[in-house]
Amino acid sequence: MSESDVEKPETRTVNPFLKMALELGPIAAFFIGYVRLKDTMFTIGGTEYEGFIVVTAAFIPILLACTAILWMLTGKLSKMQIVTAVLVVLFGGLSVWFNDERFFKMKPTMIYLLFGGVLGFGLLRGESYLRVVMEEALPMQEEGWMILTRRLCAFFLGLAVLNEVIWRTMSTDAWVNFKTFGLTAAVFLFFMTQSKLFQTYALEEDEGAE
Repeated sequence: MSESDVEKPETRTVNPFLKMALELGPIAAFFIGYVRLKDTMFTIGGTEYEGFIVVTAAFIPILLACTAILWMLTGKLSKMQIVTAVLVVLFGGLSVWFNDERFFKMKPTMIYLLFGGVLGFGLLRGESYLRVVMEEALPMQEEGWMILTRRLCAFFLGLAVLNEVIWRTMSTDAWVNFKTFGLTAAVFLFFMTQSKLFQTYALEEDEGAE
């Protein structure tokens, strides 16, 4: 059987603004909900819940719905999106079940430790697992992938430590701002600062087609 006989998965394009709305919408909804309800107490089933817990409970189905819509529109989900959804359900669910906001605050730590750990494991084996998931979107030489993977591994582990420091030593308001704006900005700035690396190790068009 030749490669041409193998049916390739359908590639669907989606409006980039819609895609961004589906990816960032749940985070924005969480922030807005928290700002509006943070000082409100809710009594549900005889148990009092702070606004943070109620907003967390609402965030879970919103994220899952947006993830499902994104999957239906594009026909695929990245491993990062799948892992994030699972950890949101797990740690968000624990926060709601035990009425304890600390579980949800630990979620970014677990996400970044997991991603950093996976990349680090690949580096120990002399491989770039990052290349496996990003090679089509970002063709680079092998050396470039190894450098980017080492940097991203350290970056993820640094974010995990930073999240722990912030939620354990600062107010919930500070943590929500960090989660909503700080983490998003940090990831954006990280990739912006890698532009020279991308240019240095970029594959030529004819080389990438071989």
